Amino acid sequence: MNDFINQLAFGWYPYLAVTVLIVGSILRFDADQYSWRSQSSQFLRRKQMIWGSNLFHLGVLVLFVGHFVGLLTPINVFDAAGIGHGVKQLGALIVGGIAGIAALVGASMLLHRRLFEPRVRQTSSIGDIAVLVLIWLQLVLGVATTYWTMQHLDGEEMVRFMGWANAIVTFDPEAPSLLSEVALIYKLHIILGLTLFLITPFTRLVHIWSAPVWFLMRPGYQIVRTLSSKKRTDGIYAASPNYGDTTTVARQKSETGQAGT
Repeated sequence: MNDFINQLAFGWYPYLAVTVLIVGSILRFDADQYSWRSQSSQFLRRKQMIWGSNLFHLGVLVLFVGHFVGLLTPINVFDAAGIGHGVKQLGALIVGGIAGIAALVGASMLLHRRLFEPRVRQTSSIGDIAVLVLIWLQLVLGVATTYWTMQHLDGEEMVRFMGWANAIVTFDPEAPSLLSEVALIYKLHIILGLTLFLITPFTRLVHIWSAPVWFLMRPGYQIVRTLSSKKRTDGIYAASPNYGDTTTVARQKSETGQAGT
């Protein structure tokens, strides 16, 4: 029975979660683009939202990149670069620990705001609250794994997770067996993370695909606005461009008494 549950959770469930994430997101974008948004309530209790959001998003971004690179990079790449497993484990513990605490503090502030600010609570759906609670729990589990990670500073556990992730990517049927002996808290952390992938297309989490990273690569430009009042030129408002619209020109001439000219 335990082998079947292990196979289900770490052999089949990852493929289900990632498939739903990708296909579901594409279908939602194609069918209902207007719902593709974060549904922000930033105008309510704004100061708490700004602090919580910045801590949360910055921490989660570091954690996501760290997990993605740390788990999916083949082990022999680190070996070839001369990076020992213990060094990698210690680096992940320090950087991940700081990022995890920052994200957890931010998520706690956002969850408190959503639950205890009456106006925000009134505009929140059950799904909004449920997603934030699941993310908060995931961060709690992630920070809690620090204790078990410190018991394996030689990198042994890290190698297990890297081997499992690489085996999943390469469709190795032996992948689930690599996690059969790891601590329960790690298993819960992985399962909840996959569950967040699974529900993303059906919740506000879908906006992660629209993160404005292109903003960092945009060319420089300057917006210039004039403070001068509208001026008339030949009876037509110079500040109101018509782009060749004859209807607009006729209406402007009528308003200035030039309809008969």
